[in-house]
Amino acid sequence: MRYCINCCIHLLPNDLHRQCFRCCGPHHHNHKCPVCRGENKIPLYTDSKQMKLLAVLEVRTDHRESWNGFFCLRKGKLCSLIFGLIIMTLVMASYILTGAKHGLLLIPSPFHYGAFATNPNLMDNESLSDMKDHYQPSKMNISYVKDYPSIKLIIDTIASKIEFTPRQRPDLEELRKQEPHMFSVIPTKFLPNSKNPCWYAEYRGNTSTDPYATNSYSLYSKRFRIIFDYLRKVFWNHLYHYKGKHYRLRCLPHFYIIGQPKCGTTDLYDRLRLHPDVRFSAIKEPHWWTRKRFGIIRLRDGFHDRYPVEDYLDLFDLAAHQIQGVLQSEAVKEHGKMNNIIIGEASASTMWDNNAWIFFYDNSTEGEPPFLIQDFIHAFQPNAKLIIMLRDPVERLYSDYLYFASANKSAEDFHEKVAESLQLFENCMLDYSLRACVYNNTLNNAMPVRLQVGLYVVYLLDWLTVFDKDQILVLRLEDHASNMRYTMHMVFQFLDLGPLSEKQEALITKSPASNTRRPEDRSLGPMLPTTKAILRDFYRPFNTKLAQVLFDDAFLWKRT
Repeated sequence: MRYCINCCIHLLPNDLHRQCFRCCGPHHHNHKCPVCRGENKIPLYTDSKQMKLLAVLEVRTDHRESWNGFFCLRKGKLCSLIFGLIIMTLVMASYILTGAKHGLLLIPSPFHYGAFATNPNLMDNESLSDMKDHYQPSKMNISYVKDYPSIKLIIDTIASKIEFTPRQRPDLEELRKQEPHMFSVIPTKFLPNSKNPCWYAEYRGNTSTDPYATNSYSLYSKRFRIIFDYLRKVFWNHLYHYKGKHYRLRCLPHFYIIGQPKCGTTDLYDRLRLHPDVRFSAIKEPHWWTRKRFGIIRLRDGFHDRYPVEDYLDLFDLAAHQIQGVLQSEAVKEHGKMNNIIIGEASASTMWDNNAWIFFYDNSTEGEPPFLIQDFIHAFQPNAKLIIMLRDPVERLYSDYLYFASANKSAEDFHEKVAESLQLFENCMLDYSLRACVYNNTLNNAMPVRLQVGLYVVYLLDWLTVFDKDQILVLRLEDHASNMRYTMHMVFQFLDLGPLSEKQEALITKSPASNTRRPEDRSLGPMLPTTKAILRDFYRPFNTKLAQVLFDDAFLWKRT
């Protein structure tokens, strides 16, 4: 195939290319050229076959005008391209900055438009100051109201499947088989002259040995290295020497603040540690019972090396040193007085997070965990005291969403995540028991918001299978916020703490609230009224059962 050097068009076998003006040369005749004669349809040939191309070719003798038209065409296309890119950039910027609030979604959410068959004929944070926010109407409210009847059907299905069945408690030998090392480290009896559970354990290292060299909390977190650096310096001074051997005082917590997240546990922790007889672990939330002992730092990061129980006990060494000082004082030695210092631990995951069981314990036929956190705590500390702080589960969920969501937070986005989570929970309830779904690791990771954390009564009933009711103090954040002095007195009495001076009490009760909602989250306002109605319906049967168990209708949360 030959090509024209001037216009790069194929030279055809029948030499029709002579009609191209650019190739004619000085012998061109206007009366022979079909273009010059005004013909506007020129058959084009490719490999001797005629193509019926309806085109108008206008040929001019002025080469400069031809090239000017060509450049104008290119400029027009370029301008159109730039204009299109600007429009697309503005749309994307609006989408990101507004959180898709005003209908700029490029891809519609399946849970708002497609997941539920709507029927047009049917119709945060731990500070209570969140509840004073006022809802600002949104342009999308009408469409979200239409979601309610369809989602209500899902909630009704879930409610029809709810059964609070008793749990079979495992025996001690089964627990020993699961965690033999833990049982080899923690004794069954503690020092009789200490209110806090403590014991002496032999230390086989020497003065050059670093007792915290392998501590996982120190290795994986820079924040705690300063604490362990201090403990290294004073470690040898706190050893007890007896008959040529060295012993270190080991302690477990006397009480646990076990839950729930976004319910005021941080504020309770900050106030309680101001009491002169209370000490806490070196870090507020070790999450050892629920996560670290399984090697979980963050669930999304998978599993790491398991934290041994010795690493957990190291977190109480600062408090143990102070308890040891009391035990070695003359008052205790000569007059038989007790050590009244107690240690607390405040991991808000302890009450509810049993997600790791399926990876480490034999699965049961019913999909329910054979062992729970409380089984092991009770095995070592049958007299432990537990404090639970709760709040309206509807408000707790929204506060949880605002705290943990990373981008595009909005009341509308929260609504869609609630709808998706409810549908996933319903799918589980159709095939499994309530307990199996609540402790289902796959389901809990799949739900965009943590609905299960607000099912307080499910967890409480399971804790009551191993601990007596008088060992558990259940508080409401709403009461704590309205009358802090009263709730703190309840805690002091529950832990059997000594009296305080007026100055000490004022310091504890009048301090500013801890861990309140961030200003950027507060500006988003409360959840949509439709979302609140949906969540009220979902949590109602669980709140009703909780109020029955605690004999207190305040846990119905009717007035919040």
